[in-house]
Amino acid sequence: MVVFSTDSHRLPSPWDQSGWRCANGRCLWPRRHRVPHRHSMALGIELPMPAASVGAVVAVAHDLQGDLHRLETNALERKRLELIQIVKLELRYAPEVQKEVSKSNSLTVRNQDEERERRTSHELRAESIPNCEESPTPTLEEVNAWAQSFDKLMITPAGRNAFREFLRTEFSEENMLFWMACEELKQESNKSVIEEKARLIYEDYISILSPKEVSLDSRVREVINRNMLEPSQHTFDDAQLQIYTLMHRDSYPRFMNSAIYKDLLQSLSEKSIKA
Repeated sequence: MVVFSTDSHRLPSPWDQSGWRCANGRCLWPRRHRVPHRHSMALGIELPMPAASVGAVVAVAHDLQGDLHRLETNALERKRLELIQIVKLELRYAPEVQKEVSKSNSLTVRNQDEERERRTSHELRAESIPNCEESPTPTLEEVNAWAQSFDKLMITPAGRNAFREFLRTEFSEENMLFWMACEELKQESNKSVIEEKARLIYEDYISILSPKEVSLDSRVREVINRNMLEPSQHTFDDAQLQIYTLMHRDSYPRFMNSAIYKDLLQSLSEKSIKA
């Protein structure tokens, strides 16, 4: 029977240099190497571990360290083989990849061409819109009549030009442009031309993606969407009336008090006095 002791008395031992002391049937183990025992833990007593068990634990630890090193080496080797396999696959399918890249590039070029055509179309449409309508210089009587009603302002090209200049300062020129486009559409009789102009008007002023979209309520938009199935000269009549009313009630009063109108009126008055 082996008795474990906490005695710190030192005795000669073959394991003396490693810190284990065994003699006369007793095995002495330094306090610093003691570990809790599963039975002694319940009693609150700390018992030392036998020297043979400690040696076995150390041996197992060395074996585990060696196994861990081998596992790491094997993992690195597997990773290296996987990378080699990936490179081989890349080299094998390089022609197919190149074909796909070439096809993608061709699609990109085609999309760029289409975008360039659309941009050119928008530029042409912008160029087709005159900066102002050709009109003679308004008379003093005409300018005074503009203050009488919005209809008298909109009926003359000079009045529309002056009002459009004012709308440009308020960043709402698209209202006048839309109204003028609708008036131009009403003058067409060719079916194909009507369809093309209706499409351009829709893209420029009705579409929610357009930077020049005019403000319309949902009811009018539904009417336009139905009318666009078979475009005609009157496809945008409801929308044109709504924008006309908006300009009349919102922009027209401010125009009458603007510097543009007052300066024009004063200039014509001075010319009339001199004459």
